[in-house]
Amino acid sequence: MAKKKYRLRILPLFESDLNETVDYITYKLQNPTAANDLVDAAEAAIYERLPEAETFAPYPSLRQRPYPYYYIPVKIFFVFYVVIGDVMEVRRFVYASRDMEQLI
Repeated sequence: MAKKKYRLRILPLFESDLNETVDYITYKLQNPTAANDLVDAAEAAIYERLPEAETFAPYPSLRQRPYPYYYIPVKIFFVFYVVIGDVMEVRRFVYASRDMEQLI
């Protein structure tokens, strides 16, 4: 059986979440190196997951959703995505200690 190939789609909300985090780390914490490392780690984690997007357990949630959310831990953050057909749609980038039920 052929392995399913997934295409990647990044939503603007994910980009906004990531940019906000990078700006905070760069300017508020004054650590641009850590911000760049975080972006590199997030990108690497997403591309590493892409070939096997549905082989991991969905994120446990109380909400009913048309597509289950999956997550990728990246340092102290989570990348959240859904799979729609052959598309891995990356939706959110969230600090791991936040209230996930409120955010996703």
